[in-house]
Amino acid sequence: MRRLKILLWIIAISQLVLGALTLIAPATFFGWMGLTPPAADNNYMLGMLAARFFAYGIGMIWLARQTEPSLFWIRNMVFIQAVDFAVGAFYLATGAIGPETAAFPMFNAALFGSLLWLWSRPQASLANVG
Repeated sequence: MRRLKILLWIIAISQLVLGALTLIAPATFFGWMGLTPPAADNNYMLGMLAARFFAYGIGMIWLARQTEPSLFWIRNMVFIQAVDFAVGAFYLATGAIGPETAAFPMFNAALFGSLLWLWSRPQASLANVG
């Protein structure tokens, strides 16, 4: 359980940082990511996306502080990571982005999603493995 809670804190921090960068400095953040900076009117949608990053960051903090973190909300974050990975793979495969842009976010999505899935499995399921 301890390692799951540490992971939840790490994911919380990453979500809060993504939220702050998306809200406060979207053009700079996009540039750091190797993406084309967004048009000024796209910052409206990015601000709404930032709210979701903040909400999930706060949610991960809340989960990390629980005696038994909610499997439902952990699985929601696993789903988000799976979609993040799939979207990265799609745009990488179509050539819209290069490996230098996709590697770090896709690695994080695969790592976070996999560890959340593995480390949050109910004990009854673990007893039936192997």
